Amino acid sequence: MSSNRNATRGPAIGRVSWLIRAQCVFNMLMRRIRESSRPKLWLIAVAMACMGMSTPAVAQTAPAQTIWRLLDYIAVDYREAVENGKIVNQTEFDEMTEFSATASRLIAELPASSAKAQLLRQTARLERNIAAKSPAPAIATAARSLAADLIKSYPVPLAPTIMPDFARGQVLYAEHCASCHGATGDGRGSQSVGLDPPPIAFTDEARARERSIFALYQVIEQGLDGTSMVSFADLPAQDRWALAFYAGSLAYPESSAASGEATWEGDADLRRRLDLEGLVGTTPAALAAQVGEDRAQQLMSYLRRHPEAAGAAQASGTLTLARAKLDEALAAYQRGDRKSATDLALSAYLDGFEPVEAVLASRDNALMVRIEGAMADLRAAIARGEPIATVSERVTTLDSLFEQAETALAPSEASATSAFVAAFTILVREGMEAILIVIAMIAFLTKADRRDVLTYVHGGWVAALVAGAATWAAATWFITISGASRELTEGFGGVFAALVLLWVGIWMHGKSNADAWQRYIREKLGRALNRRSAWFLFALTFIVVYREVFETILFYAAIWSQGNGGAVVAGALVAIAVLAIIAFVMMRYSRTLPIGKFFAYSSALIAVLAVVLIGKGSAALQEAGYLPIAPWPGFPRNEFLGLYPTRETILAQLAMIVLLALGFFWNRRSARAQAE
Repeated sequence: MSSNRNATRGPAIGRVSWLIRAQCVFNMLMRRIRESSRPKLWLIAVAMACMGMSTPAVAQTAPAQTIWRLLDYIAVDYREAVENGKIVNQTEFDEMTEFSATASRLIAELPASSAKAQLLRQTARLERNIAAKSPAPAIATAARSLAADLIKSYPVPLAPTIMPDFARGQVLYAEHCASCHGATGDGRGSQSVGLDPPPIAFTDEARARERSIFALYQVIEQGLDGTSMVSFADLPAQDRWALAFYAGSLAYPESSAASGEATWEGDADLRRRLDLEGLVGTTPAALAAQVGEDRAQQLMSYLRRHPEAAGAAQASGTLTLARAKLDEALAAYQRGDRKSATDLALSAYLDGFEPVEAVLASRDNALMVRIEGAMADLRAAIARGEPIATVSERVTTLDSLFEQAETALAPSEASATSAFVAAFTILVREGMEAILIVIAMIAFLTKADRRDVLTYVHGGWVAALVAGAATWAAATWFITISGASRELTEGFGGVFAALVLLWVGIWMHGKSNADAWQRYIREKLGRALNRRSAWFLFALTFIVVYREVFETILFYAAIWSQGNGGAVVAGALVAIAVLAIIAFVMMRYSRTLPIGKFFAYSSALIAVLAVVLIGKGSAALQEAGYLPIAPWPGFPRNEFLGLYPTRETILAQLAMIVLLALGFFWNRRSARAQAE
């Protein structure tokens, strides 16, 4: 890395990344699904597959991101152009004028939004102030304020999705940056001689106090045109974040870190306000305005070397968001605006609680279940129009539960044992359903002597694992999969798989009679398992396995971000070994079963799985706000069996049981008629 800028001279204006377009396609599909009373299965499958997309690490800048970098440049470097109302560097002043005009033009080209007019007024005011040679602090404040409002209206990723590794950043700095910027960050590396402009000195405290980690990350990702600073977009995102944190620490001596840690641990309010995203976006100067210059320097020395400390506050931050949304929902309900109250309560779950649900489930699953149920009860109470006092009491109950969750999510609770147990149980729980279905199909094709079709089944689960790996990469390095997207994928995938298994279970039950099976072999199997049917088996295998893989990787991403990576890997390996043993035993046992018993047992197993999946799918659609919620007090909850105490999930499972019973009854009646 080498440059004297922290924003590009010639930004790549107007380019929108492939990933953003893919996300837009996904959102469009979700809207069409929601607007349709009977969404088509192919549309659901396409929407699910979108979640498995990945994208190459190419430095393409979204327009809002480009504007942000221009504003950050103005906030930092305007002081070099103007002093005491006079121009002291004409070249710098010309750049300030050019960049503010460019920011104004780019904002005008952004998609329409309710905030766009205000953003245009702010940028016009910024241009006038620059032309009037206003004081540097006023320009910096105006540029920072405009940048913050821009990101609120046109969001871009502002923080890493996994915890940055400071030690990794130190290694990367030595490999890629020290030759120009110097081993200590003083800008005097062996290759710095003759560079124009010269490399910046990361140890320059005056510049460092105006530079956020996010600004450093932007330069590392995009490079700087007109300088020797090249883009490092070929590095994985977590490496770029690690490098940004290390470079950002060089202006703050490590000797101050101990004092910073003491300040951090002793100020609960500061920990609530300064989560990982806040740390990444906050400049030392802005922090100094809140806590004082000395404390800000100490905190930056500690937090930029230990981002995991702020990461631990991230969960508390999302729960704070959930509390705020619930308070807004209650206020809307008190005004009589039930629709807004419903939307805000749903947002409290999807945006506030759902991001920490996986980690909380690994620490205290019972508490997670209580919170999930309480939030569902609140939405149901709002929908029923219950008295304000009742709704207020439910909000108070949730606030108390959130306090317990914050305790459970504290860094001290993140032990290696809990990470191992969580990784093991999650993979076994999610993997069992997929294995049971896939093994049943493989065993059926083997007994039918149609091994030629096995390729499609194996291709389906292999493709699902590949798509899962792509989803892991996307969730880790490129995008944050929203709570709504997650619940929709799980919900529609579960419902689709349940409906297919309904047909498969009834069909298998009909062949449990040996004579019926032999007759089917002679008459139909050859043409029934044609290429079209084989591709259907591929699709069924893919959807069933991908649904479980999708949920598993999101849980694993959440657990991994809390540290104890070795324990997570160990838990996963043990779970894989257990699942492999179960699969081996099932395959071995299925070979020895007579054909009649095989189909009888398989049809019963698939019928149970159909009931489980329809329950899970319906519950996920409820959590995403696509199905109403009517609690059924006293009904047991068991996620493994797909049992949830709501009227809609219970009725969905009862309907599935009735359809299976009718199918099985019809099979028995047909078998008796043929026997007679």
